[in-house]
Amino acid sequence: MAFRCDTVVDSGGHITVLLHEAAEAMSIKPDGIYVDGTFGRGGHSRLILERLGRSGRLIAIDRDPAALEVGQTIGDARFCMVHGSFSEIREVLQRLNVNRVDGVLLDLGVSSPQLEDAPRGFSFRLEGPLDMRMDTTQGQTAAEWLAVVSEARLEEVIRNYGEERFAKQIARAIVAARARQPLVTTLQLATIVASAVRSRERERENKQNPATRTFQAIRIYLNQELEKLSLALPQCVEVLNPGGRLVVISFHSLEDRTVKRFMRESANPDMLPRGLPLRAKEVQLLSRHKLRLVGKAIRPGPSEIAVNPRARSAVMRVAERINTT
Repeated sequence: MAFRCDTVVDSGGHITVLLHEAAEAMSIKPDGIYVDGTFGRGGHSRLILERLGRSGRLIAIDRDPAALEVGQTIGDARFCMVHGSFSEIREVLQRLNVNRVDGVLLDLGVSSPQLEDAPRGFSFRLEGPLDMRMDTTQGQTAAEWLAVVSEARLEEVIRNYGEERFAKQIARAIVAARARQPLVTTLQLATIVASAVRSRERERENKQNPATRTFQAIRIYLNQELEKLSLALPQCVEVLNPGGRLVVISFHSLEDRTVKRFMRESANPDMLPRGLPLRAKEVQLLSRHKLRLVGKAIRPGPSEIAVNPRARSAVMRVAERINTT
């Protein structure tokens, strides 16, 4: 885990989804301490820094080395860049001698710069190596995994993480293709998937590219995105000061479902037997009631989607840490 405490520069034109909405939801205090758990190209971080006072502090985390390079451009002592995963937020703060923070922001999924960087292997439209790792310094590449995974396991991953109803046909086609030659490029995989999916059926589904869900499933699985999110959410709540905000932007139904369920369960008191002689404050103390939901889910408006079509699937949920003993 690498640390670098400084500020950031312009991200090179990357459009940050729900930029101002997220900053408003954080309810930033000038002297507060905040965590941007998914720095990306720094859009949210730069706006948070603009709203912080001289004594404020922002800690950004990202496991993408390219994001780390952006964050390491120095200029502001209030900023700290950490190479790691948001699932390690408790450890990150401990190493920085920070006990509590006033807000945590998580902007999930893959970013436009990652999709548009062909060598990263995230895009089914650009020719590149089958990599798909968020952190290119470690872990198994998509090509390495596809070379050894069983057909049954591949089908399971595509169905569960991609919500793909043609998972069986796609898994069978991939295994058959790799028997003929190694799968090493993105367009090679995309072509195999397209041949296995009935094009007319997929055209009816918002004209989605046949490879969309398969690429998404492999990426989510390889990077353990849902597992890391499940590990991160409880830690985010624990490190928040009373009144601190947890803001999460999701781009996939599985992510949003995980966030929605966690926030609701953390905001609802445990069910205690009826008739107990307890007052409201005593019920709160006996339960694991730690969050208060803030407003309804927020989605990008038509104007933002027109400028940035990839924003159309974004959902932002907000919760606030309550004062518990």
